[in-house]
Amino acid sequence: MRYHNITKDDMRNGDGLRVVLWVAGCSHGCRECQNPITWDPKGGLPFTEKEKEEIFSELEKDYISGITFSGGDPLHHANVRDVTELAKEIREKYPEKTIWLYTGSLWEETLGMPILSCLDVMVDGEFQLDKKDNQLHWKGSSNQRVIDVKKSLSAGKVVLYEET
Repeated sequence: MRYHNITKDDMRNGDGLRVVLWVAGCSHGCRECQNPITWDPKGGLPFTEKEKEEIFSELEKDYISGITFSGGDPLHHANVRDVTELAKEIREKYPEKTIWLYTGSLWEETLGMPILSCLDVMVDGEFQLDKKDNQLHWKGSSNQRVIDVKKSLSAGKVVLYEET
């Protein structure tokens, strides 16, 4: 897996203060994407043990709510296996932290993926310029959904996340 950045104390990509891993690789190509530099799966830098330890060091802090995987697309074929393994490790090591994931894929396309068991919230759907709304919380366009993963899996249908 390759990545572009690790953001610390982020308040825009999920509930609370978070660490965000911005992975490289996305095949959606959304018009006016906020991060087109992350589309190339061979771009960015190799994700190594050093970066993993940097993320773990952030997650050790009491005031950090959790991690958000963004990019690029964490579910891109170049990322999904490594992101899933990292999410599993974070879930085991930091069970009180929340795990969010942004993807251009739709929820319905992700059903059956092992990563879902690790996630608390998924923001799904491609960014659509004609549905852009700067007033939306945690998403860029009105077609995207902020999904409570555990409740959705339990209910067998999409349940939207409600801020606590």
